[in-house]
Amino acid sequence: MSNVLIDTCMWSLAFRKKSTSETKVAEEITSLIDENRAKIIGLIRQEVLSGYSDFHRYVKLRDKLRYFPNESIIDADYETAAEYSNLCRQNGVQGSHADFLICAVAARLKMKIYTNDKDFQFYSEHIPVNLHKEN
Repeated sequence: MSNVLIDTCMWSLAFRKKSTSETKVAEEITSLIDENRAKIIGLIRQEVLSGYSDFHRYVKLRDKLRYFPNESIIDADYETAAEYSNLCRQNGVQGSHADFLICAVAARLKMKIYTNDKDFQFYSEHIPVNLHKEN
């Protein structure tokens, strides 16, 4: 079983847990955590924490996320991210620099990406992106 890089949007959904779909995401992330397969990078940590303007909620979430060490980002990941961006753009697919960095790190570490961001499906048609499917 491969490790899974959990995208910002999925962490956000899991922390809300108000709807059935949000609860399902939380259960999936819990399962990945229990299997020691849930992974994060600093960029995603920053994005998740940036969504909390209430300082006490921010600190509580920050402390929970500290359980997960950041996966390393190396110089080659930035180069690969730029390459992925160029490849996708040549094929008419636009994406953010952050998305392509996530793809580059996941590809190097042979991880799947857990996201509901439809852009990643488009990326996967042109670059080596493997998406995690819920059980």
